[in-house]
Parts: sequence; C-alpha cells; structure tokens
Amino acid sequence: MAKILTLTLNPALDLTVRVAHLQPGDVNRSQAMLTHAAGKGVNVAQVLADLGHTLTVSGFLGEDNQHAFNALFARRGFVDAFIRVPGETRSNIKLAEDDGRVTDINGPGPQVSEAAQQALLDTLDLIAASHDAVVVAGSLPRGVSPQWLYELLLRLKAMGLKVILDTSGEALKHGLNAGPWLIKPNTEELSDALGADISSLASQVAAATRLHAQGVEHVVISQGAEGVNWFSHGPTWQALPPKVSVASTVGAGDSLLAGMLHGLLSGHSPEQTLRTATAIAAMAVTQIGFGISDRAQLATLERGVRVHPLTEEQEASS
Repeated sequence: MAKILTLTLNPALDLTVRVAHLQPGDVNRSQAMLTHAAGKGVNVAQVLADLGHTLTVSGFLGEDNQHAFNALFARRGFVDAFIRVPGETRSNIKLAEDDGRVTDINGPGPQVSEAAQQALLDTLDLIAASHDAVVVAGSLPRGVSPQWLYELLLRLKAMGLKVILDTSGEALKHGLNAGPWLIKPNTEELSDALGADISSLASQVAAATRLHAQGVEHVVISQGAEGVNWFSHGPTWQALPPKVSVASTVGAGDSLLAGMLHGLLSGHSPEQTLRTATAIAAMAVTQIGFGISDRAQLATLERGVRVHPLTEEQEASS
C-alpha cells in the first residue's frame, strides 16, 4: 500500500444536525446531532486509511479547539504534521434533512500568519518527498492567498510527487495553472474555474483536452446522482452509481477522490478503479461520518455500479 500525505489548509469541526424537514424561521427539533473532526483532506485520509494506506496529515489547525483532531489522529494512527495557529479551527454546521438535502453554514476559521505559512513550507520540505502522493483539499483559510497555493503546488511537484487537487473558486483557478496530476471538481466548480459551461459531455471533453495540455493527467468530474466522468490520456470512462437511501451528501466527493487515488496507486484497471471509487462515494451518502464502515455493503454497491468507456461518437454528440 502507499504512503500518502493530505493537506487540509482550512479544516473544520463539523456539527451535523439531522432534521426531518427544515422549517426556516421556526423552531426545528433535531433527530440527532453529531460532531466530527473534518475538512476535505482529513476526510480523504480516513477513507484511505480504511483502504489500507499509511497517512500523514498536515495543514493549519487552531490551537484552542484541537482536541477532537488530536483524538482522531491518535485513533486512526495518522502521522500528525499540522501547524498549530492561534485561535480556533472553524466550526461548520450541516443541517441534513430526510430527503437528502443538506444546508451548510461554514465558519470563517483562524487567521493564518505568514510565519505559519512558512512553517508549513519548512515542514513539507522535510517530510513530503518520502510520500507517494499528496492530496491538497478544501478551501483556503484567512491569510492564505490563491497565489500561495499555486506556488505550494509547484513546490510539491518539484519534489516528484503526484499532486491531487480538490478545491474550488479562486483556489481552483490558480491551482489548475500548476498542472496537478489529478483534479476532482464537480461540474459547477469546473465551470466556474474555466469560465465556461461544462454541463454537456462534449464541453467536458473540450475542457479535459485543455487541462491535459496544462499538465493535468486525470480530470475526474463528479455529477452527483448522474455519475462520474473520468478523462485521462486513455479512453474516457463513465460510472453511474446505484440508487441508495441518502442520509447526507457530506463527504461523498472526498470518498470518491480517495477511491480514485487508491485504485490508481494500487495499479487497478481503470474500470475497477472507477467502480470501487463510485461505490465508496455511494456508501458515503448513506451515512453521517467518514470512512468505510461495512465491507459487505461496499461489495454490494460495487456490483450495482455501471461502468463503461465512452466512444468518440458519444463524446462528440452529447
């Protein structure tokens, strides 16, 4: 198995509140409340750990409420390379309804100083090169610019690392220019980053061709219940997930990314890689929390995933 580094620059304590149906402006009674140490890179790390990989986790973490993260890292056996910064890691509230709709209220997070940013770069210079891949995932905290992220990605690439980027907005726009090895945006995020609508398959093909020319080897576009399209230098693959009962869509994209990275680093076939990754994402929406909790359920979901290569005629006509 591989040794993987995940960078979560803006982690969060996720408070997930289950309600039958959210009534804005009224009193709502919760069915359950759960708190998780989270953030996209941390979520990815948990799934990868369940798949057998060795994880180092890093980024910026607020000093004043780090206990849940410390407990998670110890329980999971992660190597903790986070830089502690003054203040609190942000709290994100997720209101999950019975029909699968999730309303997010995300906090701002701590201010990250230039000294803390340099401390992270110094740490990565010492530890990063010993890993097989690095996942840079999530939003940017206050004080960290998209340009700094771009330079970070170039720095990691110069170490010979496979760099996986999963972010959005200005961070994704700048990050694409660094030519990461793999990206996993949804259609809305990639449309925003490229300044063009990519809802059709033909437009996704054109976008992937453009990104391949920039050095992005794998373009994985997630489309929720409509499946996943994977563009690489070989055939284009599409996966359609099985129908499941949705508890929360939080973490589905992170689970998909972890599954893709697992298959690619393990040398699995493209079909098996995409099938397993899509099944892991489908499993994620049936639960609140992160990780692979039921191997039998995962195997059942894998059998329900439909995977097929797209022909040139399909790509051109859609």
